[in-house]
Amino acid sequence: MSTPLLQVEDLETSYGDAQALFGVSLRVHPGEFVTLLGRNGMGKTTTVRSIMGLLKPRRGRVVFAGQDVTGWAPFQVARLGIGLVPEQRQVFPNLTVRENLVATAGNRLGHAEPWTLERVYALFPRLRERQGHLGANLSGGEQQMLAIGRALMTNPQLLILDEATEGLAPIVREEIWACLQSLRSEGLAVLIIDKHLVPLLRLADSHHVLEKGRTLWQGDSTALLAARETLRETLGV
Repeated sequence: MSTPLLQVEDLETSYGDAQALFGVSLRVHPGEFVTLLGRNGMGKTTTVRSIMGLLKPRRGRVVFAGQDVTGWAPFQVARLGIGLVPEQRQVFPNLTVRENLVATAGNRLGHAEPWTLERVYALFPRLRERQGHLGANLSGGEQQMLAIGRALMTNPQLLILDEATEGLAPIVREEIWACLQSLRSEGLAVLIIDKHLVPLLRLADSHHVLEKGRTLWQGDSTALLAARETLRETLGV
């Protein structure tokens, strides 16, 4: 297998005196679709925040694209090629859809076929229809599409989604899953947090289940399907 694009090793992170992660490790190879699973409060978002430099680990390291980025500032991590779709979407409420998409756009890594407004609009036609509307006036599903589109406009090597479909109507969730299937087919590496196992079993190469800040279980979709009943309480499904 190729060298990991993202390598998280023995990560320990705290909020003040309260330790939240206890030696979490994971890998994402180029083109892989990897999940972080578990109930709320088990350390999934903390892991993402530690990867992105929003929290500084007290121990362990984060290596991305061959560079040790542990403790780097978030903008430095992002510039290496990680696009984050954060929990609660966090679109710019007073900017239009189009302005949200172009605000952080760039092709620093020199992709031959970079993400552009037209590519994002082709992926999410609803954003084209709403391109003149303010972020604050979009529905939850439209905001999630916009958050994904905004991350893609940075032309990342790795896309991280925190609670990709939480709170969305079933028909909108299907649109998001179709988008992720398309991105997977194009070879974009994805690290995702979500609670809907059925589409994740279909899409993902590997899964990591967290329990109280520790990696409780990891394996591929076949193994997760076999262990689903055993892990039901831990997964929160």
